[in-house]
Amino acid sequence: MIVPALAAIALASAAAASVSAPRVGVASFEALRKPLPLPYHAGDAKAAIKAARSRAVKAHKRMLIDLGGNWCLDCRLLAGVMETPQMRAFVAKHFEVVTVDVGRFDQNMDIPASYGVKGRLAGVPAVLIVDPRTNKLINAGRETALADARAMTPQAVADWLAGWAG
Repeated sequence: MIVPALAAIALASAAAASVSAPRVGVASFEALRKPLPLPYHAGDAKAAIKAARSRAVKAHKRMLIDLGGNWCLDCRLLAGVMETPQMRAFVAKHFEVVTVDVGRFDQNMDIPASYGVKGRLAGVPAVLIVDPRTNKLINAGRETALADARAMTPQAVADWLAGWAG
């Protein structure tokens, strides 16, 4: 029967859209603030993650660990999209964000490994979406989906993040 199949597809689509992406309203990266943010700073990344995890558990949010470097255009573009007013509110509602400087893939590389990411990161930004209650990686195998953020629209970035909102 076609009708039950269409109903099942409609229900699945409605369930998938239960956390809809915010309408970013930024047609291209050229509209982002200039200069782009420099989100990665030296510091105790493990302590920052521990604090973010504690806040995420209390607030019933997921943890978003953004691994990258200020030298990386894609990392800075991701930060710029997340800084737009539309995205800032969405991200704050669903995630506790912590940025981790990985240098030139020579700093804090034990962090992705601690979440089961094997070997060297395929690129940055690498985004780890973590369930803070279990401390388990939710987006295993998709950590580097935004590593080519410059080839995506800001709305596509928003849609990807919305797919992992809890």
